[in-house]
Amino acid sequence: MRILLVNHYAFPPTQPGGTRHYSLARALAAMGHQPVIAAAGFDHITRTDRLEPGEAVRREVHGGVPFVWLRTPGYAGSGGAARVWNMLAFARAVEHTLIRHLDGRPDVIVGSSPHLFGAQAALRLARRLQVPFVLEIRDVWPQSLIDVMGVSRWHPLVWIMGRIERELYREADHIITLLPGIGPRVAERGGDPGAVTWVSNGIDLSLVPPVLEPEEGDSFTFMYAGSHGRTNALDVMVDAASLLQARRPWRRLKLVLVGTGPEKPRLEARARAEGLTSLAFLPPVPKLEVYATLARADAFWVSSQASGLWQHGISFNKLYDYMAMARPTVIGLDCPNNPIAEAGCGITVRPGDPAAMAAGMERLLALGSGPRREMGRRGRAHVEANFDFRVLAARFEAVLTEAVLCRRGRAHAS
Repeated sequence: MRILLVNHYAFPPTQPGGTRHYSLARALAAMGHQPVIAAAGFDHITRTDRLEPGEAVRREVHGGVPFVWLRTPGYAGSGGAARVWNMLAFARAVEHTLIRHLDGRPDVIVGSSPHLFGAQAALRLARRLQVPFVLEIRDVWPQSLIDVMGVSRWHPLVWIMGRIERELYREADHIITLLPGIGPRVAERGGDPGAVTWVSNGIDLSLVPPVLEPEEGDSFTFMYAGSHGRTNALDVMVDAASLLQARRPWRRLKLVLVGTGPEKPRLEARARAEGLTSLAFLPPVPKLEVYATLARADAFWVSSQASGLWQHGISFNKLYDYMAMARPTVIGLDCPNNPIAEAGCGITVRPGDPAAMAAGMERLLALGSGPRREMGRRGRAHVEANFDFRVLAARFEAVLTEAVLCRRGRAHAS
């Protein structure tokens, strides 16, 4: 099959950012398919442009995976209106420019929803080419705007996105979701919950070097590596760092936040103002290099907001990286699915509560090196068995194959 994957924020492993579609595309290519990824030319992580002035499109191949970068306008900080304009420009390029830069008509188009405008453009392109459209639900829009960003449910953007959400659920030939509990929402908005398949985030274990268990030393490092945005609730972690630093026994504790995002400058300023010498901020690193950074940790910590948004489930990409490194994780989460709890490879605490986060870290430290190593081994085994992208790609392929065969069957019947 010729497979077109449309994801505004797709990245190759040579850059910081999520590499889900790159890893899926590599696995699909190994199965004999011809995937291509369409993504935005403006890099959301580094806020730089991949395209030279005057270029509307650029084709590149990374690790055997073709990428088509589409011209989109830049923005700074969290973006605001400029970021929405960037999204709309990407959608327009998908609908009107992309097809001229593909090697033949795709057999199936996958529209991913880091935002809905790009997924809607992928749907329209699929209908124009008369090929099946598969929607991939990554984030729950527009509910994320309401629950996370505090936008009024009566805001025009929420209303517009709500209409697009319903259109996508109803028109998709099949729906792939990263969130295992999304079925009821799909049904409420006119979609078919029976046409929903869970294909979570995961990890490309071929990118992970041999993992060594952490050595006991004079200090103990908790590390977070990921986005620094509002949904990541990093203020909880800064507050937890303050609580831990105030306790004399924790002078040897090192707390590290790796990555970037709109919240990072404010968080760094907070840490400086409060004299949090135990808390360090490091820049983002490409996927190919991130595991060398993660190997410097003795354990990981991650927080989330206390939000009803998580009722549909989670699929935090960073968790699978943590588990693959055979280290335990302290996670602040209240959610129907929790890979850390399912694997028994860490400690779960109440979300949005710095005291609970600090207490969870103290509990993990108090366990000693033996139980921590056993937790790490369980996490590694769990991710190998359930979240290797070679396993996930087979599930992804089955959905695309079914969508293509069903559409062909309907065409022959008519």
